[in-house]
Amino acid sequence: MTINQNRPVIIGVAGGTGSGKTTVAKEIFNQFNQSSIVLIEQDAYYKNQDHLAFEDRLKTNYDHPLAFDNELLYAHLRQLVDRTPIYKPAYDYAQHTRAKEVLEIEPKDVIILEGILILEDERLRSMMDIKVFVDTDADIRIMRRLLRDTKERGRTIESVIEQYTNVVRPMHLQFIEPTKRYADVIIPEGGENKVAIDLMATKIRTVIQQKQDSNI
Repeated sequence: MTINQNRPVIIGVAGGTGSGKTTVAKEIFNQFNQSSIVLIEQDAYYKNQDHLAFEDRLKTNYDHPLAFDNELLYAHLRQLVDRTPIYKPAYDYAQHTRAKEVLEIEPKDVIILEGILILEDERLRSMMDIKVFVDTDADIRIMRRLLRDTKERGRTIESVIEQYTNVVRPMHLQFIEPTKRYADVIIPEGGENKVAIDLMATKIRTVIQQKQDSNI
């Protein structure tokens, strides 16, 4: 990939559900001038399911690579690299399909791409300057997911535990955990690891400076 001064720096932040990857991504985001950085969540790119009956949407395996519209995500990253605005989709978790609203995103100097399976797709990996995997113990991850899904997504405790046991854990072991080998940096304990987050922000600034220096 040709590096030039105008090309944004792309940082991928991956990890299992409840690992703290979203917190890490947001903490890094907050260390930069928000006029020069944007956060793109892979969750926004779950496939549209409005052609399916609601009962059929409930059967979707959201932890499988095929649940994501990576074609659109990749296309949008290419647009941002080319300094073209995108219209990022949103996902309605209550209806289990893509929301009608979209959000216009302007090109920025730094792009943080966050999601459970962003390192699984070779096309996405190839665009990243820095690849991060947030590694957190499984018992902590399930507790975090339990709290999130019951408070924010209207789920029952029983349904969260059943989904974790039958879908989330097997998918993590099959698809997410193996992507750790692609990471340049592994951050243990997620958002609680302030030292690692500060080091990541420093590294990103160094990469930006190196790109600028290479064009002087």
